[in-house]
Amino acid sequence: MTYRIDRLGTLFQDIGRRFWARFEHRTAAYGLSAAQWRLLGQLLREGPMTQAALAGLVGVEPISVSRLIDRMEQQGWLRREAHPEDRRARIVVATDKAREVAPTVRAIAEVLYDEALAGLDDEERRVLHATLQKITENLQAADAPAPIPETVK
Repeated sequence: MTYRIDRLGTLFQDIGRRFWARFEHRTAAYGLSAAQWRLLGQLLREGPMTQAALAGLVGVEPISVSRLIDRMEQQGWLRREAHPEDRRARIVVATDKAREVAPTVRAIAEVLYDEALAGLDDEERRVLHATLQKITENLQAADAPAPIPETVK
C-alpha cells in the first residue's frame, strides 16, 4: 500500500511562507522582497534576458513580472536595455548594486537553509533535495488535467 501524506500542499505552502517571511525580515535593510530576490537571483545566475524569459523562469505571469521589474528598476536593482536583435524587446540586466549585495543576501539564505534543515544529516539532506526535485519534475510534467476520482463525482 502506498503511504498517503495528508495536507501535502498545505505543508509545502507553510514551509515556503515561513521561509520567505524569515528571509524578508532578515533582508529588510536591503529593501528586497522575496519575489524581488527570486527574480534577481535568476537574473544573476542566468545572465541578462528578456522579460518574457525571466517570467518563465520564476513562474510568474509576464504582466506581474513587468510590474516587479518596474519597482526594481526604480530601486536600482536592475535596468532594461535594448535587445540587440529585436527592436520590440528589452533585455533585463542586473545592476552593480545587485551584484554587490548578492553575496550577502545569498549568505542570509544559506543560514536560513541551515536553520530549516537543522537535525538532518548530509544523507537526509541529499534525499530530501532529490525528493523535492522529483516532485517538481512530476508537477511540471503534469500538463494534462488529472481524472476526477470516483469519490468526488
